[in-house]
Amino acid sequence: MPYIFKQGDVMIGGIFPIFNKELNNISTFEREPLEVMCEGFDLRAFRWTQVMIFAIEEINEDPALLPNISLGYRILDSCASPTNTVRAVLTLGSQPEGIELTSCPPAISAIIAESGSSQSLAVAETLGPFQVPMVSYFSTCACLSNRAKYPTFFRTIPSDYFQAKALGSLVKHFGWKWIGAIQSDNDYGRNGILAFTEEVKKLNICIAFIGKVLRTYPLDKILKVVEMIKESSVKVILAFVPEGDFYPLMKEIVKHNITGIQWIASEAWITAARPSTPEMYQAFGGALGFVVQKMAIPNLNTFLTYINPYKDPSVPFVKNFWELMVGCQPVSYGMDTGAETKICTGNETLMDYSDNVFFNVTQLRVSYNVYKAVYAIAHALHQLVFCQAPGEKNVTPCLNISEIHPKEVTYHLQRVNFRNQFGDYVFFDEKGNPPASYDIINWQLKNGQVQHVTVGHFGSTKNGDYSLTIQEEKIVWRTGKSVPTSLCSNNCPTGTRKAQIRGKPTCCFDCIPCADGTIANLTGAMDCKACPKEYWSNKRRNECIPKVIEFLTYSEPMGIALTAVALLGAFLSLLTLTIFIHYRETPVIKASNWELSCFLLFSLFLCFLCPLTFIGRPTDWTCMLRHTAFGVTFALCISCVLGKTIVVVTAFKVIHPSNKVIGQFGPTQQRIIVCSCTLIQAIICILWLKLNPPFPDKIFRYSNKKIVLECNTGSEVAFYAVLGYIGILAVICLILAFLARKLPDNFNEAKCITFSMLIFCAVWITFIPAYVSSPGKFTVAVEIFAILSSAFGLLISIFAPKCYIILIKPEKNTKKYVMRTNGNKTHNLKIKDNIHSLYTIPVYE
Repeated sequence: MPYIFKQGDVMIGGIFPIFNKELNNISTFEREPLEVMCEGFDLRAFRWTQVMIFAIEEINEDPALLPNISLGYRILDSCASPTNTVRAVLTLGSQPEGIELTSCPPAISAIIAESGSSQSLAVAETLGPFQVPMVSYFSTCACLSNRAKYPTFFRTIPSDYFQAKALGSLVKHFGWKWIGAIQSDNDYGRNGILAFTEEVKKLNICIAFIGKVLRTYPLDKILKVVEMIKESSVKVILAFVPEGDFYPLMKEIVKHNITGIQWIASEAWITAARPSTPEMYQAFGGALGFVVQKMAIPNLNTFLTYINPYKDPSVPFVKNFWELMVGCQPVSYGMDTGAETKICTGNETLMDYSDNVFFNVTQLRVSYNVYKAVYAIAHALHQLVFCQAPGEKNVTPCLNISEIHPKEVTYHLQRVNFRNQFGDYVFFDEKGNPPASYDIINWQLKNGQVQHVTVGHFGSTKNGDYSLTIQEEKIVWRTGKSVPTSLCSNNCPTGTRKAQIRGKPTCCFDCIPCADGTIANLTGAMDCKACPKEYWSNKRRNECIPKVIEFLTYSEPMGIALTAVALLGAFLSLLTLTIFIHYRETPVIKASNWELSCFLLFSLFLCFLCPLTFIGRPTDWTCMLRHTAFGVTFALCISCVLGKTIVVVTAFKVIHPSNKVIGQFGPTQQRIIVCSCTLIQAIICILWLKLNPPFPDKIFRYSNKKIVLECNTGSEVAFYAVLGYIGILAVICLILAFLARKLPDNFNEAKCITFSMLIFCAVWITFIPAYVSSPGKFTVAVEIFAILSSAFGLLISIFAPKCYIILIKPEKNTKKYVMRTNGNKTHNLKIKDNIHSLYTIPVYE
């Protein structure tokens, strides 16, 4: 294998992909295999070899670093092939061939290799058992950080573990949720995309497809990836591919005029010179990618311009470089000078080509990694040989250089920690990785040339976290002035939630409106949040609004109607009471028990006013008042009716006035009946208020959108006890009145009382199911209706006939008419012309 060689006291090996493609040779096993042939001379990789040589010569001239010890080198080409890389490693372990040596060169103490992760894996696996340290300048696969498998591997470029975090942070920053990926079909691409996939999964970012490319792939495989890109809806694609593997696909993408895609690049190709052309910019302009720190190395430009094939024609790779750079074949001894090749005149100089990107040493990135790798090995050797750090006085070797063992170099390389001339700290962590630090590069076209403009930075912080800074105003987007979007499904607006589409990635979803009572006040919500109990969702389902508070008010039609009816009833009660007071000396009034009638009218007045406490916003006081007032007033009312009924029945059932039973039901006894019956209800109400009083309550079960304010009875037992007691009084009245229904008509109230009690009982019997089944404020309305109906039933049934006689038929309001019996009925009673003092009706003998 051809190699660049210089003997020294300590030898360092180097493996670089100077040619980027190995030509396949088919072995027939019938003869010795042909020599490995490679094509595609890579100026970038060739410069890496020159940087290694430059750094070694710079160290050899430095009196403070490895004084009196010269470093030598042996550099081979890997052809970017893992198999050829292994061949190069084995070659480094053997003696050089084809070179005249004054003495046997020492063994290789360390190796600088390789650019591709697959090649570095091959080197690390080969060198591991021999404890030979290797430092990679461009292999980023996170798999190489496995110290158990690769104990001697170091690198001066951050691991893909960090690059995956950087790429994930970039994608998250711009809100890209639906992206494609292109990977090289080797360890670098597979492990890089794997690390990136794991990182973006944490961020809920989906990868639509993963295309695979390799520089050795036939065209049909490349075209399959092109079709994959065409058919996909993604607008952002990550290319985690080395430049040599990606370039064939780039040419096909340009050929098929695929534009409008935002490309994200790994560090392997974003700053490569070959694709950075105006032709490629048509499809890849505005690409964003991460690169390692750039640096300008002093005196390197001068060193590169002194490369000359005439100094030593035997040095490999220089002839290929010269042909590519100058465009002619240098003339040398034994060289084929075919007619098809332009022959150099010998007067050409590289100074005429100083504008070429090869000589631009102001933005060195990978080359700077090579430079740092050489210095890291030199510092490890210095520490090993002199047992002290470079720069200290009284430098005396503590180890003979012939006793240097690669294992000891590895030990000291792990502990390297120095600050170079550029102010950068060079050291390795426990896995052989340097500190993570990336610049963000944007492809921009300026003056007809593709420029790699730095627009941001990604690096580790002191607390072990990572920070991303981007100057968005500096970014040039190929897709337009604004940041491109890449979504499988548009972000769900507020008021909707994501619903996963079966069989598709999580980034592909439908937007489902939130259900009633739930909201999504953020775009892209995964779930709808339930509103608090007293709130409900608005129509757009993006805000919880207070539920409508519902209670029977004075301002609504139902409230107005019930209030008017209640006031009408109260007015009629007062009017009737006024009539009774005014006509209290007339026979009809005297015959209807004046005192109980007034009590009854007053209680009816209170009964009509009672519904007013049921209307309006419930409070503690109104809730306690409405039920107790209702219970007491109706108990008073029915007690009065009961008193009238008992007196009627008793009066007409007694034959002789001298009977002592009549005397037991005088005015005093009537008052006792009324007061005692009312007092029992009052005691029930007092116990109710004391033990478990009614209170205002919010009811949510009637409607999701409303809160019904109503009075909770507190104790259902007490509530139905009040109703039950009133019912008992009403039933007693009904029974007694029914017994007296056949007494003389003109002055007999029993029929009126019977009819009023029938109405009363019918109303309250139907009230219970209606009360239980009515929702919300209608429950209150039903109760008010029952109160008003029963009150009107009593008022009209008992007092309407008397008012009719008093006001309409005054001619019947006479003692003669009152004492006259019904002509259609026969009575065996003789009327005595006097009025009994117990009850204002005639007494029969």
